Amino acid sequence: MGNQEIREPIQKRSIEKKRNIIKYGFELICEKGYHNTNTAEIAKAAGVSTGIVYQYFNDKRDIFLQGIEQYSKSLLFPITEISIKNPKNFDLKTELNNVIKTSVKNHKISESAHEEIYSLQHSDPEVAQIFLNQEIEATNRLIEILEKNNITTTNINEKAHLIVSIIDSLCHEIVYHKHSNMDYKAMQEIVIETILNLLK
Repeated sequence: MGNQEIREPIQKRSIEKKRNIIKYGFELICEKGYHNTNTAEIAKAAGVSTGIVYQYFNDKRDIFLQGIEQYSKSLLFPITEISIKNPKNFDLKTELNNVIKTSVKNHKISESAHEEIYSLQHSDPEVAQIFLNQEIEATNRLIEILEKNNITTTNINEKAHLIVSIIDSLCHEIVYHKHSNMDYKAMQEIVIETILNLLK
C-alpha cells in the first residue's frame, strides 16, 4: 500500500526520477499487462527503490494513469505545434502536413500500448476522462491558433473538434489498421483538403 503523503518533487534530480517511474512503469505495464506488473518491477525498471516510488505515487494505478495522460497528450497535442506566425505568411496546408507527420510518428512510438489503452477508454471512467480532457484541451488550443492567424469560420468549436478527431482517425488508419488496398498518401491529401474546406 502506498504512502498517503504523496509529495511533488522540486529538485531536478527528483523530478527526473518521477518522470522515469512514469515512463518505465507505463511501458512495463503496457508490455506485460496491468495485472502482471507490480510496483517492485516498476521501481527496478526505473532504477529506483520501491520506497521512492511510494513517495510520488499511491500505487501502480496512479503511475499508469499518469502514463496514459502523457500518452494521450503525445497523440493529440502535435496539433498545438501549429505556428502562430504573421498571418500573411501562414500556410495552414503546410502546418497540417507537419502535424500529421508528427502525429503518425507519435502513434508509432506507442503502438504496443494502443490496443490495451483504447479498450480501457470504454471500461474505465478515469481513463476515458483523461482522453476527454486532452481532446478538449487540443480543440481549444486549435481554436486559439486559428483565431490568432485570422482564420475565422462559423461553428469554430465544432469544426476544431472535428479536425482533432479527423487527424487522430487518419493516424489510427495509417499506423494500426494498415489496409493494403488504401493509398494513405492520397488519404492524407483528402483529409487536409477536407479540413481546409471545413474552415472556409
